[in-house]
This record gives sequence, structure tokens and C-alpha cells, in this order.
Amino acid sequence: MSTEVKKGLIYQAISGFYYVWSQGQSFATKPRGNFRHQQIKPLVGDEVEFEVDATDEQSESRLIKILPRKNALVRPPVANVDYALVVMSLVEPEFSYNLLDYFLVSVASNQIEPYIILTKKDILVETKGQAAADALIDEIKQVYHAAGYPVLVKEEQHQFIDQLAQYIEAGIYIVMGQSGVGKSTLLNQLLPDSEIQTAAISDYLNRGRHTTREVTLYPWNDGLLADTPGFSAIDFPEVEKEQLSEYFPEIWQQSQHCRFRGCLHINEPNCAVKTAVESGEIAATRYQNYCQILEKIEQRKPIYRKKK
Repeated sequence: MSTEVKKGLIYQAISGFYYVWSQGQSFATKPRGNFRHQQIKPLVGDEVEFEVDATDEQSESRLIKILPRKNALVRPPVANVDYALVVMSLVEPEFSYNLLDYFLVSVASNQIEPYIILTKKDILVETKGQAAADALIDEIKQVYHAAGYPVLVKEEQHQFIDQLAQYIEAGIYIVMGQSGVGKSTLLNQLLPDSEIQTAAISDYLNRGRHTTREVTLYPWNDGLLADTPGFSAIDFPEVEKEQLSEYFPEIWQQSQHCRFRGCLHINEPNCAVKTAVESGEIAATRYQNYCQILEKIEQRKPIYRKKK
């Protein structure tokens, strides 16, 4: 058999098969045997090398190498994520600055750029009135625009999708947020044909309802969108306390003016960050959440790794 090595991107995993997109074609691949022995698990989003039968490209190909990853998430199980649509409801559940900042630090620590999406404005207007709803949205936008984050409000469906499309660049996107905020609804609106396409692939494999599928990347404007909503664990096992301010852009910017280079912005004198909080240049909620996350990191139990 004459083989050819190609490079591509895993866009779907179904029942042990990994579907790779390469040069405008889809290839069904299986990992080489030593992947299991080396405890290597391919992920959707992985850039890979694979061998194909040069005489029959429709035959099953062999996955031979996973290229270095930018990141790898557990929920959803996808690698090399570039952007996250962080969905936060304005009500039911009530908007939480605290939870949003935890999400933002979580994605930033994985080198992921976030877009904040606010949902359920209509319910907020019904329960609190138009003026109160507008006041809350303006406050949220003011806090996060100051930190450099895009904030979009999900209102009329087509108008919102057109607005969101203006931000989409090439890259891999995920949707994340707590339960009940409308992640699945948003995904169904962005990927209306995903269930149909998945069913077609399941029929092709002849596995019917026994098909196990983890996550699929679908073309979405200039990017690729994971069709499974994620709830990243709110934990920071790899983040050191000295790094934390890097994940609060406005705090990081002000920290360059602190008297001490390793300033943690808690008890140190001549701290530019605390001065900016007092003047209102940095939102009090952002600073409070920074302090809370810092305390969690300091209380974290050390991770002892076995020597190889």
C-alpha cells in the first residue's frame, strides 16, 4: 500500500473514529496503536498528521501525530480554543459579577479571548421595568468595556446574530456559562443544522442510537464553533498568585505603575491599583473579585507530582 502523510484538523469524534478536515476534504481516521500505550487521547480541535492510502483516499486513514496544543479543555473536550462566548443571564439566574470574573480568569488562563453575551433582557424588563433593565446593562457594559471586553446583549434573534457575526474571526469558538442562562438556545440558533448533520453521519456509520459523540466543530462565519456547551471548572490549578493580575487587563495595566514590581495589590504601599480603585478608574467589583480569587489561590493545596 502506498501511503501519503497529510496535515489536518480533527473536527469530530464518533465512536473511536476521528474525522479530520484537510485540504477541503474529510478523512475518517483511527489512532495508531501506541497512542493508547502512551496515554495520548486525540481531541476535537487538534492539529494532526495522518497517513492515507494514496490509491484510495476513501479508506480508513491512520492518525500518527498530534501537533503541540495551545490549550485543552475538559468541558467541552476540545483543544486549541481561541475564543469563548461567555453567556450570562441578566435574571433567572440573576447576573453575577463574581461568577463572570471567575469565567474570565478561567478562559484567560487558557489563552482564550472572551466575548460576553447577556441574555434574558426581556424577562428583566418584565420584572424590573425598562429603566432598571437599561441601568443594569449600562453598568455592566461600563465595567467590562473599561477592561477591554466586548459585551453584546442578546435581543432580537436575527439582529443579534448579525451583530455577533461582525466580531467573528478565524479560530475555534466555544459557548460557556452556568446552567439556565441559555447556552443551548444560543447554540441552536447559531447552528440550526447541526443535529441534522450529526444524524446523517450516525446513519453513515450504521451505529444508530448507540453512536457516542463528544463534540463537533461546525463552520461558523470565518471560524469553527463547538456544538456542545461547556461549563469550565472554576478552578485555577496552574495559575500562580503573581500571574493573577495579568488576567484582569485593567489591573495589569495599572500595576505597571506600582512602587514594587511584585506588588499583589493587597497590603503593599504606593499601590497604583488600589489608588485606581479608590478613584473609580477600576471597578470595585473587579478588584473585590481579584482579591477573592487571589485568596483562593493562596489557600490552594500544593500539587505534588511524582518524579519520572
